[in-house]
Amino acid sequence: MLSQMRARLVPGLTRLPSCLTSTSSSTAAIRATPARCTHHQHRTCSSQSAGVKVLYDGLCPICVTEIKFLQFLQRNRPGKVDFVDISLPGYDGEKHKDVSYEMAMEEMHVIDEKDKVHRGIPAFAVMYSAVGLGWLGSLMMWSPVRPFMDKSYAVFARNRLKWTGRGEECTKGRCEKKTN
Repeated sequence: MLSQMRARLVPGLTRLPSCLTSTSSSTAAIRATPARCTHHQHRTCSSQSAGVKVLYDGLCPICVTEIKFLQFLQRNRPGKVDFVDISLPGYDGEKHKDVSYEMAMEEMHVIDEKDKVHRGIPAFAVMYSAVGLGWLGSLMMWSPVRPFMDKSYAVFARNRLKWTGRGEECTKGRCEKKTN
């Protein structure tokens, strides 16, 4: 069974962008070194970006766990990514390419080093690339995987407040942290 899966997967990997594949291996191994893709409309392969801003909900336990992990990954590269907590009272969408609190609560937003706003799965791809996980971002954006990622993320984004126990306090205006 494993050999059947490998026979189906390996030819598909050879269709990955050239920045993701190794020319020295017939199994198309993912490079460990950063690469820059210029043939994609989204810069998802580079870990050389600077000034990426990740807008996240600091009251969402799932979101905070992921952000802490990404901050850990970039510990040796300070300043590469600015993690902006939209749940703080001082969040101002005008300072972040007019991404309002409400917009940022609907889905993930990332502003790349060229001030382009990315939403949903492309936002994750830019964010992951900025912290050295470009291979993961590229996998998410790969055409055979992308429709599944888009649908899965849409379900998560639509339900994350309910799933994290914050549905009631987020129905109008800003979410408020629950007090016991």
